Amino acid sequence: MVEIKNKQIWLDGRPQIIMCGEIHYFRLAKEDWQDRIDKLKSAGFNAVASYIPWLCHEPVEGQFDLTGQTRPELDLAGFIDLCAANGLYFIARPGPFIMAEMKNEGLPFWVYEKHPEIVPVTWGGQPIKTKTVDYLAPGFLQEARSWFAAVMPLLAMRLHGNGKGGNIIGVQLDNEIGMLSWVSNSPDLTDYVLADFAAWLKSRYGEETLSGRYPFSLEAEHERKKAIQSPAEEYTEVLHQDLGSYMRNRFARYVAELRRYSEEFGVTSVPFLINIHGTGGGRGFTYPIGISQLYEAYTQEPGYLSGSDIYFGDLDMNTFQDLYLINGFMDAVHLPDQPLTSHEFNCGDGNFGETYGGRYDPSAVDFKTRMCIAQGNRLINFYLFCGGNNYRMDQSLSDGNDRVAFTGERHGFAAPVGPEGQLNYSYPRMSRVNRTIMAVADKLAVMDEERDDVAFTFIPDYFMTEYRYPGSSKMKEIISNLEANRSHGAWEIMARAMLLAGYRFGSVDVQNKGIDPARTPVIAVPSARYMHGHIQRKLAKFMASGGGILLYGEVPMYDMEGSECTILADALGVRPAGRRTGDGHYYLSLYAEGWAAPRPEVRSHFAQTFDHGEAEAILRVYGTDEVCAFEAKSGKGKAVVIAAAYRCDIPLFRTALERLGAKASLTHDHSHHGIFMTSTATKEGERFLHLLNLDGLDKELHLYDNGARLFEGRPIVLSSKDGIMLPLGVNYHGVQIVYSTAEITGVSEELLTFRLTQPEDVIVLETEREILPDNSYAVEMEGRTQRIISKKHAKVDDFLMVRFKK
Repeated sequence: MVEIKNKQIWLDGRPQIIMCGEIHYFRLAKEDWQDRIDKLKSAGFNAVASYIPWLCHEPVEGQFDLTGQTRPELDLAGFIDLCAANGLYFIARPGPFIMAEMKNEGLPFWVYEKHPEIVPVTWGGQPIKTKTVDYLAPGFLQEARSWFAAVMPLLAMRLHGNGKGGNIIGVQLDNEIGMLSWVSNSPDLTDYVLADFAAWLKSRYGEETLSGRYPFSLEAEHERKKAIQSPAEEYTEVLHQDLGSYMRNRFARYVAELRRYSEEFGVTSVPFLINIHGTGGGRGFTYPIGISQLYEAYTQEPGYLSGSDIYFGDLDMNTFQDLYLINGFMDAVHLPDQPLTSHEFNCGDGNFGETYGGRYDPSAVDFKTRMCIAQGNRLINFYLFCGGNNYRMDQSLSDGNDRVAFTGERHGFAAPVGPEGQLNYSYPRMSRVNRTIMAVADKLAVMDEERDDVAFTFIPDYFMTEYRYPGSSKMKEIISNLEANRSHGAWEIMARAMLLAGYRFGSVDVQNKGIDPARTPVIAVPSARYMHGHIQRKLAKFMASGGGILLYGEVPMYDMEGSECTILADALGVRPAGRRTGDGHYYLSLYAEGWAAPRPEVRSHFAQTFDHGEAEAILRVYGTDEVCAFEAKSGKGKAVVIAAAYRCDIPLFRTALERLGAKASLTHDHSHHGIFMTSTATKEGERFLHLLNLDGLDKELHLYDNGARLFEGRPIVLSSKDGIMLPLGVNYHGVQIVYSTAEITGVSEELLTFRLTQPEDVIVLETEREILPDNSYAVEMEGRTQRIISKKHAKVDDFLMVRFKK
């Protein structure tokens, strides 16, 4: 039985961590399946995932092969059963779309040939630039249902908890829904979609409101088509908002239809997975676009799991806050029981083009795994675990290679296990972190991240920018401002400073959910010039009730449709007066005053200026003395506003948050930063301290919890580019690990195994059990307290076993 509750995944009555590796059975010779599974098990995984390509299994309409009659490698049933025989869970990803570099993104060619009407058109009635379809077109849904009718019964027979010993614990519906239209700025605007959009508008607005929004007839098909495909400037803002909101609804209906087909053909009682796209160029700035597009799809009812699509390179000082924020934003929109998961967690060496132009550090997958687990991810699917080959199709495609995919013969050469089964340099470090997590998975599966009294806000509509009419200057201005303020500076300045100052924070969806100062005393708000009026009112009410706001960006002047709206500015008692921008001949500089002084003058490229009334100025523009940052009281609360591009001044942001009422309780004393840290805990108080040294140098430091030194005041050395997970008050088999500077890597009744991390590690236990002597450590006893002092240097030999008398 698979249950989703309390942000946990329960299998057979126990919460579990699922560490999964993606193996494409259809890209491997059948005789190689066991070898790849052996390598997966050796790396610490307990599950396998795979796409199930419709293109391969039904290349000719009506001719299905799911058991390997035509090609042995297409024996889907045999592969799933082999995984089960190896004690592995399975996650099925049957599309219809799968991407995975497949031709047509995994759809059979005959679907397009039979139903040309499903191919979308977009702005100006032009053909869409990507190989996608109209998801809700009747012809496409008809064929998708036929595909599910073939594949779902095979999966249903193998569901976990069906009484037949099945191992399938989740089924993904489609893949990266809406991504292709987003990346090409090409919304589906077929006649069918436009008619559906018109019906949606009528259900959303009254006739009088609609006539005020759109100066054309929604009933007249030709007029409607021209007006929406090539909109006039006067209504582009409202069209942008409505089209984005409609697409969310459309995707949710598509997902619900696929779920209905799945359940119709026997797939029930397991979660349905929705994969969220968006990372790009090694960063996460655009990832929330995927959340914005799909959150209505996976929160429309229980039974769904959303999963991140993490394509970062190295996790370092440049990118670490991106992943932390992504996880927070996903959690912000979730239903109360939905946990964090990652359905495509990029692993390997980054050499995707086999040119050695990309190269990830071995720490990359280690760090990303540790951060995701610390933030509450319960399932991570490492993509792609092993490479393979793209076979040639039987029918000639005359497209240059005739293969099922467009990457050539070999596929996945950047994976930890290469196409021919060779181990990449990324494999050992990946294996180490997986085995470490699985050693204490019973604890991690129920732990939650401990948080300070601050949360980062998420506004989904700030990322609803994927469908912008290219001929609109108004939309260009609005979207440019949103893109400038929703991430970038707010992430790389404010969020990075918060994390480096030790703040552990979640996220709140201020657009769709309430914010209560009693639960979240302080919020950090990336703010643009545009913000919905209802959100501005919500923020004003939050302050009036005693909440604190740290705002970075611009104080909004307009709502999201470009109409003047200064509700938040009015609550702050200020009036936006203008903007200053630096250029090649004007070196815009800011100086501090009030509680922010003394500080060096800072060069900037942007500042919003204010008539600040009774607010206390903290930053001004040099030469004009205009105020661009201030502290203002509002009701029982207050705000610190930094409406300028500033630097990652850790003390400034720490002071601001403390003045607002949020103090970081987990801190360190190393002067050069470059350290990510957080902690997780069970309801009983067992804890793990999670630390990442993001830099390529060793760091010695002391750690503090609410001002008290941890580890009895012992200094901790964080090795270069290393991550550790240290236990605090963790119990196993009558032994409490009070603390350990070494990382737990194995647990049994008679043995605790550790990875040493220090020149001299210390493990402090509370137990009445007798520790057996060993030449590798000394034991100091004081009542029930037994202090184990390692005699090994971690950089010489990092393996330690502590045995107990039976």
